[in-house]
Amino acid sequence: MSWQPCDDPQFGNAQSVDLVDEVIVPRARDLGGFEVRRALPAAGRQMVGPFIFFDQFGPAEFLLGDGIDVRPHPHIGLATVTYLFDGEIMHRDSLGTEQPIRPGELNLMTAGQGIVHSERASAEERQKVSRLFGTQLWAALPKSHEEKAPTFAHMKAEDLPRIEGDGKRVRLMLGSMYGETAPTEFPHPSFYAEAVLAPGAVLPLEPDYDERAVFIISGEIDIAGDTFSAGRLLVFHPGDRISILATSNARLIVLGGEPMDGPRHIWWNFVSSSKDRIAAAKEDWRQGRFDTVPGDSDEFIPLPE
Repeated sequence: MSWQPCDDPQFGNAQSVDLVDEVIVPRARDLGGFEVRRALPAAGRQMVGPFIFFDQFGPAEFLLGDGIDVRPHPHIGLATVTYLFDGEIMHRDSLGTEQPIRPGELNLMTAGQGIVHSERASAEERQKVSRLFGTQLWAALPKSHEEKAPTFAHMKAEDLPRIEGDGKRVRLMLGSMYGETAPTEFPHPSFYAEAVLAPGAVLPLEPDYDERAVFIISGEIDIAGDTFSAGRLLVFHPGDRISILATSNARLIVLGGEPMDGPRHIWWNFVSSSKDRIAAAKEDWRQGRFDTVPGDSDEFIPLPE
């Protein structure tokens, strides 16, 4: 999606145990028909592993004839990671991709040196009352891959490993966890998964990666006696083994990875290790030098002034 300016997320004031390094409370913003909660980047915390941007969008309901309409816009230096709990989004990009994404599936669009895409409701979705609920993350690319050619990958639900038992269900979308490895390729050590927990279920989180976090989509969890409710991003200290206890039905996103190879600059939809590269991308979009999206080239989001 396109990053429209909004206030930074704020750190929460909940008392956290030693295991929790930071509690980030996202700022909510209405983008016209649906709400977006942005957890990253936050004041004092730019990334968790490679993940530099975390949005939860919805849940939203669209009336007959309505739907999401994110016009074509550019990206560089990142990969978008899109996952839905409910609804459908039609993805189109300048590679010629036209791919609907539905619940349980994963879209991984790697921008590299530059890509343009749109995210809209299909004609079929607009013919009914529809819902939309999901997450989109941006993962910064390592310096060695910032200028690679763009790529797109789509993983069906059945392509993604599922770990089930003891009141929990985990769908692994990126990296390795619990003895499973996702087929999704990303050029930096990282992990990303959805976990659905029944009351009383315990989700262990091993210190396999230095940077780890959990975002509570719904429900409530307990960590070493402290309770956390939905709409919180909990960032953990490295090296600690974490046990997440569900005190109600809960849905979580767990994510993280190894530290990125240096800080990143982020401006609008551009991420890079170089300010000059972002300046060049701004001028390329202003001058129309990015490729267009086949089948969706009549509109675009202009460069913010």
